[in-house]
Amino acid sequence: MHVLMIAAENDSIPGAKVGGVADVVRDLPKALPQHDVSVDVVIPDYGHYAAKFESRQLASVNVEFAGQTETVTLFELFLPTSAAKVRQFVLQHPLFSQGGSVYSHDEGNRPFATDASKYALFNLAVCQLLIESKFTRPDVLHLHDWHSATVAVLSKYAPQYAELANIHSVYTVHNIALQGIRPITDDESSLHHWFPSLNFDPSVICDPRYTHCYNPMRAGINLCNKVHVVSPTYAEEVLHASDAANGFFGGEGLEQDLAAAKQQGRLVGILNGCEYADTVTKKRAKKPALSTFLAPAQQQVKRWLAQSAQLKTVHYLANEQINNWNSQAPFSDFLVTSIGRLTDQKALLLRQPYQGKTVLSVLLDDLARVNGRMIILGSGDTQIEFEFMQLMASHDNFLFLNGYGQALSDQMYLHGDLFLMPSSFEPCGISQMLAMRDGQPCLVHAVGGLKDTVQHLENGFSFNGSSLQAQSDNLIAAFNDAIKLHANKPKTWAKIADNAKSARFSWQESTKQYLELLYKH
Repeated sequence: MHVLMIAAENDSIPGAKVGGVADVVRDLPKALPQHDVSVDVVIPDYGHYAAKFESRQLASVNVEFAGQTETVTLFELFLPTSAAKVRQFVLQHPLFSQGGSVYSHDEGNRPFATDASKYALFNLAVCQLLIESKFTRPDVLHLHDWHSATVAVLSKYAPQYAELANIHSVYTVHNIALQGIRPITDDESSLHHWFPSLNFDPSVICDPRYTHCYNPMRAGINLCNKVHVVSPTYAEEVLHASDAANGFFGGEGLEQDLAAAKQQGRLVGILNGCEYADTVTKKRAKKPALSTFLAPAQQQVKRWLAQSAQLKTVHYLANEQINNWNSQAPFSDFLVTSIGRLTDQKALLLRQPYQGKTVLSVLLDDLARVNGRMIILGSGDTQIEFEFMQLMASHDNFLFLNGYGQALSDQMYLHGDLFLMPSSFEPCGISQMLAMRDGQPCLVHAVGGLKDTVQHLENGFSFNGSSLQAQSDNLIAAFNDAIKLHANKPKTWAKIADNAKSARFSWQESTKQYLELLYKH
């Protein structure tokens, strides 16, 4: 069997990662060849990857896009990390490398405008390359998130690509909160502007809430042979309408389409995997001294400081906090860690008002009573960054590292006693798996993939609640229960940590389900 994966991100290529989809597109293709499946992966060339890495130009195609003829070039990359039976491809065009980053950030009333045009051209070029046999013809077309869903639209509605509709198609929803919605007409970034002669069925690809708009994610869900979400629990949650006021995030307007897909036997929930070293012990080793983390963390903070001529207060305060911690006796008490993009998905509960404070402030006060500390690593929403910085200024036991670094993340998984992940929704989650892999139990909101990986009082801690108030109450209660358990029942805690470390969510297990439930046709 041969699979062509079409995606926006791929962590096999340095610089082509923003979120968890990049990890999946890196790891899943490596696991499939063990089941006699070959894989091609293609993404846009955002950063002149073809010039940076060993590569060869394979083909160029001309396509009619937005009233002009555009030339898109296909390169194969030869990466040192490439696995056998996996080929890595990028498509080159000036629109893809504009700005040099994976995604653009369109403000105001034109969300996704730049990216939607970029991915529409990318999808069109993929279809043309397939029709011209520049790719090995796949048995399965695997489309990831809204960025590749227009392949399904062109296969269905553009006569020149009709034969592509005969290829078995799989559509994976990694983040249903981002749907790539754009107008049908009257905008440079609109379906009619890109493909003026395209005839389509609006009831299939238009947004159910904004009927004058094209919704790529809805199109992918409705047009592909199989629809995949990245955990079994999330596959149930997305069948229900979101209720943000009460802290529930489900189908985000697409619940009826997903329910129809389930009824038709097309909707499948399969948990993402995590890579494990064969030699890893299943008992947690002694926690390293915090000083071995603070030294590289301080170096990273100084690098962040040096990136701008203006002093960024959050980095200055982080540096001061590290100096403060270094001046104290060696720390061996309870350490809480958390890593992630600072968005309401990850931080909504931490920001909830609670008895004149915020939930995070209450957690820090509770932690201070046992001489505990918390470290959060992340960046994202500027308002959340500002709020966390203010908390660092008022809590001596809180270090907020406002950025991201893979090496720092790896160290935090090793150093922490408890990993905090109170996401409001989590299709799968990878951070909890990585923390567990290093023997750090997690405290999670029992939603999506978090519910499928963390069992309360077995390999970690969890909470839930039918309103934001109940979720806040239960998060604080579970946090304090974990602190007490760590202090009063060290053997029980050690057993939970060992269970976390020995848990396995392997890609090998997941790929068996991919073959049986998604790729088989």
